[in-house]
Amino acid sequence: MKFAGPIVALMLALAFTASCAGAPANVPGPGTESGADSDSDSAAAKARAKELVTGIPSGGASTGTTPPTGAVTVPPADSTVVATDDAPVLTPGALTEEERAFLDRYLAGLDYLVYIDEAAGMDPALAKMAVTQANRYLIEKMGRTVIDFDQVQRNKMDQQAAYLAETGGSIGIMQYLAQKFDADVYVEISMRASGAERSGRFYASAQGVMKLFDTSTSQLLGSLSFVSPEVMSPTSLDGALSNAVQASIFTAMPKMTDQAKSLIEASLANGIRFELVIQATPDSRAISDFRRALGRVFRKVEQLSYSAEETRLLVYTFKDATVVEDAVYVAAERSGMPDIYLVFSRGKALTFNSGL
Repeated sequence: MKFAGPIVALMLALAFTASCAGAPANVPGPGTESGADSDSDSAAAKARAKELVTGIPSGGASTGTTPPTGAVTVPPADSTVVATDDAPVLTPGALTEEERAFLDRYLAGLDYLVYIDEAAGMDPALAKMAVTQANRYLIEKMGRTVIDFDQVQRNKMDQQAAYLAETGGSIGIMQYLAQKFDADVYVEISMRASGAERSGRFYASAQGVMKLFDTSTSQLLGSLSFVSPEVMSPTSLDGALSNAVQASIFTAMPKMTDQAKSLIEASLANGIRFELVIQATPDSRAISDFRRALGRVFRKVEQLSYSAEETRLLVYTFKDATVVEDAVYVAAERSGMPDIYLVFSRGKALTFNSGL
């Protein structure tokens, strides 16, 4: 029994070591205080990340922090886009269904004023014949109302005083008449015809150019060259010349009207241009408010000039002149000019007095 004591001690030591190695680690369970702290920290981190991305305080309370530079701020789901003070949120060329329908109707109903290029030195009889033939096409093929050659001639003489008073000669008399008659396109014809007799018969041909102008802007939209084949008359040279003029004009007119529609549509990214002249504008602040009020209605607003005597503006819209006039009254009343009134209108040019 000499070794009994040491053996017992060794056995006890081995048993203690085995019991320590087999015991599970002291890991906090889900219900312990340490586990609750971990979940709380995780939720707070998620809420903080959401605040930084969206800019919206979690739980409706302000965190007192701001998103870092460059962070994207996402508005709440029920927020709406509001137009600026100067212009509605509209993209040039991107039309609404209502605007597209208006533009289609507008292009289908374009009105034309046809006259001659007086600087071309055309024979008076042939010049009248060319205009008459163009008007005939507009009446018979397109159902348009026209202003005949003689009526234009009379108006040129009768409207001289009014033309100078209203424009000061800043535009040509024919452009003025085209605006006054509310034509959308002014067509200017320049042509020559020649003929000869051969073997007792008379032959002739004609050639020329049609220039197309936007009436409201006086801008040259484009030009169209035309020529007739040689035509024959068994009776007279005048008859042959007349036939050549009529044939060339009647052939050119459908091309001219198609080109006019295409060119005008291409120029209407922001809508039809209306010029507004406001007389008696001593209050520049009122005019500034007026311009911004118009900007909430029309696609584009430009101020051309300002003085205490007169202010000129351009507005662009896919609406007709009566809607433009009504919008001016509403915008003026909101801008401290409730007594504004229309002095006169000429096509797409409207002149008002502010009433100030």
